[in-house]
Amino acid sequence: MTATSELMATRRQRTAPFWVVAIAFLLVMAYSTVPTPLYPLYQELDGFPVSVVTVVFAAYAVGVVASLFLLGHVSDWMGRRRMLVIAILVSAFSAVLFMIFTDVAGLLVARVINGVSIGVLTATATAHLGELRANARPDENAIVAASVAGGANLGGLALGPLIGGLFADYLPDPLHLPHTVFALVLIALAIAVALVPETVTPERRRYRPQKIAVPASARGAFVAAGFAAFAGFALFGLFTSLAPTILVGTFDERGHLTAGMTVFIVFGSAAAAQVLLARVARRTQLLFAALACGSGLVAIAVGALAPSFWLFLVGGLVAGAGVGALFKCALATASEVAEPGRRGETLAAIFLVAYCGLAIPVLAIGAALTVIPQIVVLLVFVAAVAAVTVVAALRMRRIAR
Repeated sequence: MTATSELMATRRQRTAPFWVVAIAFLLVMAYSTVPTPLYPLYQELDGFPVSVVTVVFAAYAVGVVASLFLLGHVSDWMGRRRMLVIAILVSAFSAVLFMIFTDVAGLLVARVINGVSIGVLTATATAHLGELRANARPDENAIVAASVAGGANLGGLALGPLIGGLFADYLPDPLHLPHTVFALVLIALAIAVALVPETVTPERRRYRPQKIAVPASARGAFVAAGFAAFAGFALFGLFTSLAPTILVGTFDERGHLTAGMTVFIVFGSAAAAQVLLARVARRTQLLFAALACGSGLVAIAVGALAPSFWLFLVGGLVAGAGVGALFKCALATASEVAEPGRRGETLAAIFLVAYCGLAIPVLAIGAALTVIPQIVVLLVFVAAVAAVTVVAALRMRRIAR
């Protein structure tokens, strides 16, 4: 073996754990959105109204937020690998619950538990990927690991509805089979992740819930990043929870795969923007985010009013790309201002804010839909998200290096 081939083999060996964690991150996130195109089937089976769909979806977000607050930071002293394995196994347990229960109460419990797994996973996997990459390639720009983490996060959220739609339209027993398949996949992933190196030295530390601890000099930057994460995930929450309902009520599009494709386009464009803009200056990324969020959300509103399904879809694609760039910049900002030894805690804090954006607006939408026409609720929501995302992007751009 030549020296060059030996070097390449060594590099592959060093980077293999990084990709194992990235794939696990991707697939666990994917499973969290598999139920999106299945909600109409659950509605048909149990006969509950659309407002209950928003409650079921919000149950997931509540699980994420509670988990981030209580457990999202503990990998800083308990170890990244251990917490990742736990998160994946909890997700597998939620899949078992989905296999057993199809009523509203069962869905609520399964979604809360799935949310708990995601709360542990997101900050832990993001920190672990950064550390694994730094150990394997210490001279590489940290933005590469951040881009892979962001791509796995949003790329997984994009794949889930597409997979769920395929199961619903082309395979038997769509309320049980996808959960059975993912339960097996998640168990295999837990075994694979258990074999990757640990990057944190476990230590005994008195437990305390998550604290949002940011140096006073960086508080303004963190608040701007938090607003960006909150508003961006509010847009994701709209598509993830209500896309099938909007497609049926506004555009008379009833295919489960169509619903899955719609959500896939939004999240997929977000993930693609994170990867494609990885080496672009942050100020440029934030300008792109402001323009894309603003124009995309206007297209969503016009498409809903026209109504034009294709304009609505293009708007989702453009706005999704803007939110992807915005959220990546928010994560990078949070990581930069973190104090030494508290990186996982600070990342957990920004994810905590983001998932509050996923839960709170969706609950408000569900309540509003009981008394206000769907199109009015959609337009008010789009206007609010457009204003916050554009302002947050421009604010972060002013303070970006």
